Amino acid sequence: MKARTRIKICGLSQTADVDHAVALGVDAIGLVFYGPSPRNVSIERAAELARRVPPFVTLVGLFVNATEDEIRRVTQAVPLGLLQFHGDETPAQCAALAAAAGHRPWLRAMRVGPETRDAADLVQFANEYAAAQGILLDALVEGYGGGGKVFDWSLIPRDIAHRAVLSGGLNAHNVAEAIARVQPYAVDVSSGVEATRGVKDHALMTAFVQAVRAADATG
Repeated sequence: MKARTRIKICGLSQTADVDHAVALGVDAIGLVFYGPSPRNVSIERAAELARRVPPFVTLVGLFVNATEDEIRRVTQAVPLGLLQFHGDETPAQCAALAAAAGHRPWLRAMRVGPETRDAADLVQFANEYAAAQGILLDALVEGYGGGGKVFDWSLIPRDIAHRAVLSGGLNAHNVAEAIARVQPYAVDVSSGVEATRGVKDHALMTAFVQAVRAADATG
């Protein structure tokens, strides 16, 4: 029997969007703590949103080149279950940031762009960040993610697909193909389910989750 593909919806900032994601049965909700992002939430807002999330739905905090103090202040106020490092953090920096957050588990994002030549580059990256709970594969865009761009999925080898979170330009129309081709552990969507940046479209959220479930059922 095919394993269930986990679903993360990222960049949530509205209470109604969090409520709808929970109702859809998503596995993880992503909160962005990166000031330049249109999806950025304050610590106070994140704490408010977190109170709406029930047990067994993982709250993921997305950080871009944050300091240990920034990570510490967020995690003292917001019950994040997982950290996502989406900038230029080295393995040592990831370890230090996770320690500052009470040794929480973490993901490291790899932004796949033209300089990524073949599968060996992805394997090397995954090996360098072996301490990560998983590797999130995203398209290289300006502004560290959320650009709605798809990268070449054929670069992803089976060696890392089982621990990969696939991101970058996913939506209800292409996620089934992505799952069939890559067989990732999880998929991550942000701009593909938005009405405007930072505000989700509930019909698109529903269609995305249904598409993932259908792909699992037929795979």
